Amino acid sequence: QVQLVESGGGLVQPGGSLRLSCAASGSIRVIYGMGWYRQAPGKQRELVAAVTSGGGINYKDSVKGRFTISRDNAKNTVLLQMNSLNPEDTAVYYCNADIQALIHSGSYRRDDYWGQGTQVTVSS
Repeated sequence: QVQLVESGGGLVQPGGSLRLSCAASGSIRVIYGMGWYRQAPGKQRELVAAVTSGGGINYKDSVKGRFTISRDNAKNTVLLQMNSLNPEDTAVYYCNADIQALIHSGSYRRDDYWGQGTQVTVSS
């Protein structure tokens, strides 16, 4: 069984910074891509940033230059450093990971996993 546990959300003033962290645990064999999505009220969930197992990185255009994604393969974690936050960044942020994990003795399966979500609110 695999779990993704997020931390680091909260309330911040415009122009401020937050750092989100996500740790994957369980019977993990391989973690492929990891990333962060967000969903604002009344809107669809959207990709914010993603990093492949080889270090390739992709950002949503509106966060380029402000957000930085990084991963620590030894610790199975992915971080999102968010700077120069503005009210449009307000959303629930979800960690996502593409993981091959043990499902029962000798058998592995690759699945898409999600964290529980963490609220980020940017407001004065």
